[in-house]
Amino acid sequence: MASYISQLEVSLDEADEQQFANQGFTKVNAELNQRAGGKNIYIWFKRGSEPITKLQITFNKEMAVGLINAGYTKIPKDLNDEAGGDCLYLWYFKGSGEYNTPIEAIDVTTNADDEAMKFKNGWERLTCDLNRKAGGNWIHLWVKREKKTYICDVTATVCYETDSDHYKKGFIRLDEDTNRGAGGSFVFIWYRQTPDSQRALSELNVSTDSSEYQSFHAQKYTPVSVNLNKGTGGNRVNLWYKKDHVKHPITAITLLLGESNIKAYKVTGVPVIERDLNKGNRGTMENVCFYQWQA
Repeated sequence: MASYISQLEVSLDEADEQQFANQGFTKVNAELNQRAGGKNIYIWFKRGSEPITKLQITFNKEMAVGLINAGYTKIPKDLNDEAGGDCLYLWYFKGSGEYNTPIEAIDVTTNADDEAMKFKNGWERLTCDLNRKAGGNWIHLWVKREKKTYICDVTATVCYETDSDHYKKGFIRLDEDTNRGAGGSFVFIWYRQTPDSQRALSELNVSTDSSEYQSFHAQKYTPVSVNLNKGTGGNRVNLWYKKDHVKHPITAITLLLGESNIKAYKVTGVPVIERDLNKGNRGTMENVCFYQWQA
């Protein structure tokens, strides 16, 4: 019996909904423009034997180039249609090998409280808010994979030229700019995941000034060389990781925007690195969040 998510669609109106229902698709029953106006938009899926293994969201044209070159498929329907926010598009990929674990479930959350419990229970969160710059609820798309995966690599980019190479190597982009609202470069964090827990990262951290940088260096963390605050005039910000003595391997990583989201995650016991990626500028508060498997 086919158990994988193998096809995806997006409906913008009742005619689309009727068409997909007739074709055997199942609707994810959460409206993507909730409290933002615009059309009533839903994601639909169908199961099959050829699994989708990766999903990405784009909010500008430059983000799409690497996805096209890497063989991703775009669903050409704006997830913010008539809501006034950024034009958002959903992309998917069907791959194989260590860095492509099949997706067996998909869901949507519309508030931070539900998000935090889902993150803790093994779901993988797509970082981009599906109401991005449209107001309304925080809307996020989630996937659950056929088997548990672990974060084995992290990196960051300050331009789009290497995107296709990262996708081809199995990386997933956290689809939110770490400089959101601050100007400067478009900076993105990337991660790669594997079913092998022995290859997993064991710790993550963030430095936002020189003293923290020196402290993590002394603790034998490895830095991601890219300044996550590049071009903003703010503090130098770096992501750090460890990959030794993996007792509690890291299974998930995401970005949280705003204080209310941070509080909701902390209440459920999810680790939030409380160092603002936009320290020293006027950008949106952003924090790295991760979860470690508690065997």
